[in-house]
Amino acid sequence: MTQQHTPSSCSSVEEDNSSIQPSLLLNQQLCFGLYSTSLAMSKLYRKLLKQLDITYPQYLVMMVLWEHDGLTLSQIGERLFLDSATLTPLLKRMEATGLLTRTRAADDERHIIITLTEHGKHLKEKAKKIPLSVFCATKCPAEELVSLHEQIIKLRKNLMEDDIS
Repeated sequence: MTQQHTPSSCSSVEEDNSSIQPSLLLNQQLCFGLYSTSLAMSKLYRKLLKQLDITYPQYLVMMVLWEHDGLTLSQIGERLFLDSATLTPLLKRMEATGLLTRTRAADDERHIIITLTEHGKHLKEKAKKIPLSVFCATKCPAEELVSLHEQIIKLRKNLMEDDIS
């Protein structure tokens, strides 16, 4: 990752492009930097969420529902970039612990409406200090984190649009 390349230099992976010298050194891989950072972030969240007795994926669902309760399973999936096969077992576990309810929509039984229980709503108050704890743990200036977040969102968007097979 020490060399600078533009997206136009990657127009075709098959082309012989002698100006690009990809490295197989682990610490120069963007994917490894993202992966190892994700592991560190997961470890931090695991510690912070222990007091709420929820996992990180459950926390993500809760944040979506705290923002807008009564969404369909597919709406939650769209927000979290998860398919229903991944989301359904997670929501079933959350229902079993009393955080939310799953009910079929009256107008279309194919749609499942996810609603917070009182317990799920009250958990929001306990969770309010988590973002500040994460911010403090990064030891980064706010402006740097805002910029990093914007770059990561742009990277995700670009990767989701990519059609390399």
